Amino acid sequence: MQHKVSYLNISDKDFREKIEKAFHIIEECTLCPRNCKVNRLKGEKGFCKTLNKPYVSSWGAHFGEERPLVGHYGSGTIFFTFCNLACVYCQNWTISHLGEGEEISCDELAGIMIYLQNLGCHNINLVTPTHQVPQILKALYIARENGLKIPIVYNCGGYESVETLKILDGIIDIYMPDFKYADDKLAEKYSKVKNYPSVAKIALKEMHTQVGDLIIENGIAVKGLLVRHLVLPNDISGTEGVLEFIASEISQNTYINIMDQYRPCWHANEYEELNRKIRREEFDSAVKTALKYGLKRIDSIIFSKGYYLWD
Repeated sequence: MQHKVSYLNISDKDFREKIEKAFHIIEECTLCPRNCKVNRLKGEKGFCKTLNKPYVSSWGAHFGEERPLVGHYGSGTIFFTFCNLACVYCQNWTISHLGEGEEISCDELAGIMIYLQNLGCHNINLVTPTHQVPQILKALYIARENGLKIPIVYNCGGYESVETLKILDGIIDIYMPDFKYADDKLAEKYSKVKNYPSVAKIALKEMHTQVGDLIIENGIAVKGLLVRHLVLPNDISGTEGVLEFIASEISQNTYINIMDQYRPCWHANEYEELNRKIRREEFDSAVKTALKYGLKRIDSIIFSKGYYLWD
């Protein structure tokens, strides 16, 4: 059965209403749970430093994403500038913290989407899209009118507003959130954000309600939820709490990428507990914990201490 991408099923009227609702939110911005309440339409900037036009760093066919996104021709990745988190170890710090990129029009963003489709990319992968949802929706509407027809991936940090996610219902095919922390205080210390775990849990539930477990057709993801969890040194990420929640309150069939690529970046060297790569035993423990809770759809084949995992 071939999946038809979600946004092609939305009527013109309903799509326009979603765009209007999203832009209305940034008149007193509560687009994300930071609730800055600035009027971005009148030039006021909140935490994300972004107004009402797309702010983009780079784009292209990306082959370093999860296997079901990459396929043969790559994931059509668009990196949006700035972020609603402030992770002290951010690996994309020049983009998320320093603002590397430029403001463009929604027509130009739509053109980038069409360009990536023409390259043969299997999807449009929106990286750090949370604070730019209205602009993205407007660009996607334009791109649809010009023949866009591949799935949309919402690649975010997990700190999402349910109100905004509900606007995205019927638009997004694949949600790919991080679930970064199980502990409030550690989230505030290392990502400068309050109530991260409770917010992320509600957001993940909403995402799963909208799209369900990840569906893969002929090796390519077409719809569903894919969760990322970055293992941090000294269990700062609280891996067991994260994985237990996913298994018990989302689905044991959740496709999850347990990531081992942490390295000290940005200001991580100012925190002794973060100033090293993770150890092999820390990653092994995370994978074994996932198995303990019945999570078996773990991205990438893992060879570690005699066990082999595959999707």
